[in-house]
Amino acid sequence: MSKLDNLKKYTTVVADTGDFDSIKEYHPQDATTNPSLILEAADKPQYRHLLDEAISHSEEKGRNEKHRLELLIDKIFVNFGVEILKIVPGRVSTEVDARLSFDVEGSIRKAHNLIALYEKAGISRDRILIKLASTWEGAVACRQLEKEGIHCNMTLMFSLAQAVAAAEAGCTLMSPFVGRIRDWYLKHEGHDFEPHEDPGVLSVNEIYHYLKHFDYKSQVMGASFRNSGEILELCGCDLLTISPKFLEELAKTEGEVPRKLDPEKAKSQSIDRIEIDEKAFRYLVNDNAMAIEKLAEGIRKFASATIELEAELKKISV
Repeated sequence: MSKLDNLKKYTTVVADTGDFDSIKEYHPQDATTNPSLILEAADKPQYRHLLDEAISHSEEKGRNEKHRLELLIDKIFVNFGVEILKIVPGRVSTEVDARLSFDVEGSIRKAHNLIALYEKAGISRDRILIKLASTWEGAVACRQLEKEGIHCNMTLMFSLAQAVAAAEAGCTLMSPFVGRIRDWYLKHEGHDFEPHEDPGVLSVNEIYHYLKHFDYKSQVMGASFRNSGEILELCGCDLLTISPKFLEELAKTEGEVPRKLDPEKAKSQSIDRIEIDEKAFRYLVNDNAMAIEKLAEGIRKFASATIELEAELKKISV
C-alpha cells in the first residue's frame, strides 16, 4: 500500500487546493481553499463558467461598485466550494476576508453571507467550514457562529494560546501552520530540522495533546507543510491538509506509516490547564515572538492575496 493509503487509516486527509482534477485524483475526505488557490485555479479556462456566473450574480445584486466586488468575491468562493463538494464526501473550508481579522461583527456578517449563498445553492451548512484567523476577535466571532450551527475552522494558528482560545470558543476545527513555524525557526536558528524535531511538528503535537487531554470537541488539522516528513510525523492527527505535490509523493511511495498521535496516550500525560481570557491571550501570543510575527505576516499575506484576486476579477468583469 502507498504511504498515502496508510496515512488515511489514522488521519482524515484534506486536499489543500482549488483544482478539481487534483481533488479527484487523490480522493480526500475534505478540501480547503484560500484566495491564492482560487486565483490559481480561476486562471484556468475550464473554470471560466464559474467566474461568469459569479460576475452575473454580482452585476444583478450589487448596489454599487464596492458592493458588486464584494458579492463577486463571495460568489466565486462559493461557486468553487459547491463544485468541490460534488467531488469530496465531506466538507469544504471557505475563508473570511483576512482584512476582517480584528472585526467581530464584520466576520460574523461575512460568514452569514457565505452560508446564505451555499444554502441557496442547496448545500447544507454542515458541509461548510468558515475559516477565521486565530485572533482574539476571530475566537469571539467563532463562539457566536458555532452557537448558530455555523462550523468554524480557525486558521493562521501558531501557538498553544491561540489553540486554547479557539477550543474554548467551541470551534469545530483548528489549523496549526506547521511549515510557517518551521520557516521562522529556520531563519532565526540558521539550521534545518529532522521531521521529529521540526518546531512546527512539535507545535501540533503540543496542541493535539492539550485538546485530547482535556476532552475538547475541536479537531486539529495540521497545515502548511514543507516536506512529506512533517506529514508522516503527524500521522494520527485528526486531519491533515496536504497540497497536490505531497499527495502525489505519498501516493507514489509504498511503505508503512506508524501512528504518532493517539488520543488515549494524550489523556495519560500530565498537562497543566491554561486559563484563557482576552488579557491572557494577548499577553501569551505577544510573548511568543514566532507566533505574533507569523500571525501578523499571515494576515498580511492572506489580505494581499484577496486584494490580488479582487484586482484580477475586476479586469475580467469589466
